[in-house]
Amino acid sequence: MTPLAERIRPTTLADYIGQSHLLSENGALRIALNAGSLPSMILWGPPGVGKTTLAHLLAAELSRPIYTLSAISSGVKDVREVIQRAEQKGMFQSETPVLFIDEIHRFSKAQQDSLLGAVEKGVVTLIGATTENPSFEVISALLSRCQVYTLQAHNVQELNDILRRAIAQDTALKTKQIELKETEALVAFSGGDARKLLNTLELVIQSQQRENSIRITNDLVHQLLKENPMMYDKNGEFHYDIVSALIKSIRGSDPNAAVYWLARMVEGGEDPLFIARRLIISASEDIGLANPNALLIANACFQSVSTIGWPEARIILSQCAIYLAQSPKGNASYLAIKNAQEEVRKSGNLPVPLHLRNAPTQLMRELDYGLGYEYAHDFPNNFVDQEYMPEMLSGKAFFKAGPNQKEQEIESRMQQLWNNKYS
Repeated sequence: MTPLAERIRPTTLADYIGQSHLLSENGALRIALNAGSLPSMILWGPPGVGKTTLAHLLAAELSRPIYTLSAISSGVKDVREVIQRAEQKGMFQSETPVLFIDEIHRFSKAQQDSLLGAVEKGVVTLIGATTENPSFEVISALLSRCQVYTLQAHNVQELNDILRRAIAQDTALKTKQIELKETEALVAFSGGDARKLLNTLELVIQSQQRENSIRITNDLVHQLLKENPMMYDKNGEFHYDIVSALIKSIRGSDPNAAVYWLARMVEGGEDPLFIARRLIISASEDIGLANPNALLIANACFQSVSTIGWPEARIILSQCAIYLAQSPKGNASYLAIKNAQEEVRKSGNLPVPLHLRNAPTQLMRELDYGLGYEYAHDFPNNFVDQEYMPEMLSGKAFFKAGPNQKEQEIESRMQQLWNNKYS
């Protein structure tokens, strides 16, 4: 039997639920439709938000013929055949046909290149659907010829509307008395994915197929679906968004948010060593000299996770994330190397002062390499005031203390030693 999600696929834009930011009166796609035009576009969004449906409805709204290819099963030959057909039909029709390519991110560079001419000349209007960031997965030449529209996961209200419409409209479901007593579990399991929502609804109803009257509750849904599999693509955009949220929560000193995003990565099956590496970076970039122990803790976390592995590694990662989140913050080390690199790019390869150069040979010594260098340990407090910078950068400060106590102490000692040279 055809899946429920396919059986109730909308046939008009009026029945389409979601993406109001694009389809409302002032939405970009609505404005284009009202003008009778349809640009080539990339529809980017998570699974189950209606990318394929929207592509077909847009074509239907303007009475455009539509050709459909899947990047999984199509190659350059298929693309060229479709373009050739479009060119031949173009002699007898005024409307530009739509070429819809599902999962366009799976097309190779050569396959994407084969689209350029037809899109450029207006032989076809391209609509590509992707779950991956187009700026990474679509070649720049093709991207420049397309509008990119971001589709959003369905919100709770939209998901409930989809459930009610399915029960009211589907012929098979109409034969049963179905009461949506509670929908929270269905919505939570869907993760904003309408297809997954409808598949779950159908599974729940099929489990009660001997009953004419079905009362859908959260307990019934949880009974059938023991776990809520997390949406987490370890190689995709979602992966980087969540680790970004983890690091920003640590930087923002919110241990509760840090542990939440950590839990999302753990439940999604992320590599624990990937998480531990990110924590090491955060310990240095966001905490650094404000609490040097943070780097030691993060490195110990990495070593421990390497030894332990799942599932206990989650406890070690949690301890480290909480420690980093509640630690004093400072980014002076990060800014210092950033500033120094910018200076190097600007001023180039400045010569090393002679007194700082190594002099392993007689010739080098005759050329005054190392001449005048003063060995700091020969002086009181192991310090001697001499120039360590290239001449044109003398007095240039790259390290600047933040407001935290430790960095302020470091800067104070520097100013005392160097008599405010680096100010």
